[in-house]
Amino acid sequence: MSFKIDIQQIQQYSKLELIAKQVVEGFITGLHKSPFHGFSVEFAEHRLYNTGESTRHVDWKLYGRTDKLFLKRYEEETNLRCQLVIDASSSMYFPEIDYASDKFNKLKFSIYASAAIMNLMKKQRDAAGLSIFSDKLDVHTPAKSNTVHHKYLIHELENLINKPNVNKKTFAIKSLHTIAESLHKRSLIILFSDMMENTGQQEELFSALQHLKHNKHEVILFHTVDKDKEIDFNFENRPYQFIDLESGEEIKLHPNEVKESYIAQIQEQTNQLKLKCGQYGIEFVEIDVNKGFHQVLLTYLIKRKKMK
Repeated sequence: MSFKIDIQQIQQYSKLELIAKQVVEGFITGLHKSPFHGFSVEFAEHRLYNTGESTRHVDWKLYGRTDKLFLKRYEEETNLRCQLVIDASSSMYFPEIDYASDKFNKLKFSIYASAAIMNLMKKQRDAAGLSIFSDKLDVHTPAKSNTVHHKYLIHELENLINKPNVNKKTFAIKSLHTIAESLHKRSLIILFSDMMENTGQQEELFSALQHLKHNKHEVILFHTVDKDKEIDFNFENRPYQFIDLESGEEIKLHPNEVKESYIAQIQEQTNQLKLKCGQYGIEFVEIDVNKGFHQVLLTYLIKRKKMK
């Protein structure tokens, strides 16, 4: 990625904010050229006028361009509460990358995607909270919409990039239960995870996912994967030494010898996860870290529109 930035931008935004801002601007520009052009850039600062409301804050210039009545939205108005939840356990550090490069592993993708969603939320005056878990709940903030809080969340996301800790096992169950219990007002919960929990605890994990629907929350699970390696198991036809990022266990094998059974097992696990999400009313979206952010942002916008 290469970006042209000036000194004022550098002073005003962190690097992560700048990238998130550019991702969102590119995404919105793309929407105008797609079947989803109804999501115009104006949505960021306005809401539709409802019959009977005061016309004091009607944007008449926008009315002249669109022939529709919109009210200007102000900082204190919050339309949506959203809790961004990131799995930061060791398996999310796959594949190994240079964090200064334009390559993505599952964790870096989740961080950038979360920052981009936060940028959209900031434009829309929505309240964002952040939860980060690994073997425990490392970060858990309430949802707020003010600028200081937004800066704090960006700082926490940058810490994940700048201070990676790859020696943490996944223990999503307790963290997800804690998150579900702590969000009292109806919220949108967006979870980025590869769902690589111990297979012996699948039912407990499904129970924790179901708990996220507590208090009528809406939930999106972005099942974050490197599709080429983790799903399709595409490796060269030679021996490899595979290392479990969570246990450190090592095994030497020839990929072609296990590819068929591996793919079958992964598909079975994924199908079971999809089935449970469908039963619980959780939106399941498989995300390939090599395919960009469009699907994440579009899924968020569509869900937000339905919740209004």
